[in-house]
Amino acid sequence: MTPDRAAGLAESVRALADGEVTSRELVAQALARIEATQPTLNAFRVVRAEAALAEADAADRELAAGGRRPLLGVPVAVKDDMDVAGEPTAFGCAGDFPPLAQDGEAVRRLRAAGAVIVGKTNTCELGQWPFTEGPAFGDTRNPWHTGHTPGGSSGGSAAAVAAGLVGAALGSDGAGSVRIPASWTHLIGIKPQRGRISTWPRGESFHGITVNGTLARTVADAALLLDAAGGNHERDPHRPPALTVADAVGRDPGRLRIALSLKPPFTAVPARLRPDVRARILELAERLAASGHTVEEADPPYGQIGLTFVPRATAGIADYVREAPDPALLDPRTRDAARLGRLLGGAPLRVARRAEALLHRRIGTFFGSYDVVLAPTTAAPPPAIGALAGLSGFATDRAMIAACPYAWPWNVLGWPGVNVPAGFVGEGLPVGAQLLGPANSEPLLVSLAAQLEAELRWHELWPPSTAAPDSAAA
Repeated sequence: MTPDRAAGLAESVRALADGEVTSRELVAQALARIEATQPTLNAFRVVRAEAALAEADAADRELAAGGRRPLLGVPVAVKDDMDVAGEPTAFGCAGDFPPLAQDGEAVRRLRAAGAVIVGKTNTCELGQWPFTEGPAFGDTRNPWHTGHTPGGSSGGSAAAVAAGLVGAALGSDGAGSVRIPASWTHLIGIKPQRGRISTWPRGESFHGITVNGTLARTVADAALLLDAAGGNHERDPHRPPALTVADAVGRDPGRLRIALSLKPPFTAVPARLRPDVRARILELAERLAASGHTVEEADPPYGQIGLTFVPRATAGIADYVREAPDPALLDPRTRDAARLGRLLGGAPLRVARRAEALLHRRIGTFFGSYDVVLAPTTAAPPPAIGALAGLSGFATDRAMIAACPYAWPWNVLGWPGVNVPAGFVGEGLPVGAQLLGPANSEPLLVSLAAQLEAELRWHELWPPSTAAPDSAAA
């Protein structure tokens, strides 16, 4: 374990239990890394230095008394759309947001597992875009190439984990917002089944398309954090059957039928898979075939699934805008989306919700022929910082869909997906691939991801120095 980079969750748990390190030491090191990189990476919106050190001291006393919990004394971070008692939840927005009295359910469960929350990470305004920039907090940068975005909307969590500031972090995913930044920062990103990690105090976030998920350098750590944060509030509307996902790490997935899906689902905006990204996905497909899996090109029958996404997404934005302390401070694109959401929040939203059952049946039949879908996570590598700043809402949507046309259908379905690193393109920019499955398939996806990780050892690569804003991966 070295002070300049966080150890993984599992390694930290072991070292704490064996007395090799204290929680105060781990937390103090994490806080020092955050402070040192904040001017460059800007990963955090809120840093809980004093509170986190006090929580670390309490964890050390519990450890000394023989206490053991899954993450006792381990520093982690959460995205700033999750409630942490005593802190505001600004969700990327400007304005005077009050401190909250209670933890959200996912944070409460992390604390129950013993984790120390060192801070809340940056996210774009209301999680709408695949970049993490905004006037409320500035630009969050990619540790692999700080001239580029780490993605969004969980870009702060991704940057923090990729740079080794913390071993793992929670994010949320409403259209790929865990998987996209995981792809663009060379991480594992698990978007679990809807309801696997509670979004309470919102029973449904963005009318069910947004779920909480995990980002980590290894499959084991992402699964460990998922199990620690997972579970439901008694009033959650979605309560999937209980799973222990970490048990699937190292388990032989068996010989699987894998559909290689390179065609983006239909959108009204052109989207083309860049040849260099396509090449990385094909290399992963070849690796899976070499491991004994049957891989063939096939696309799920998505149909017009996009028509069911827009009402849920925009009505969700309208819900949040109604709660903003000063809506005039919001991005004009946000206010435009909220206006559309108010128009679509009645009958169109009800129709969109009813269509989900039909989509489950139609796309579910595809999994009679295949076990897993392998697809690009994005069509392009991460764009430069500021590339989408100042665009109109329509131009932003066009650019966003062109770069990220692959992730959002699984949010409509509510089914699990896992981003795995697929390599690098161009100037050392990371890209990733999705492993997608039907309802409650997290163990299968995790076992397959861990099999790939054991062969490719992607977690052994680290970003270059983040000292200069134009540094790039070698």
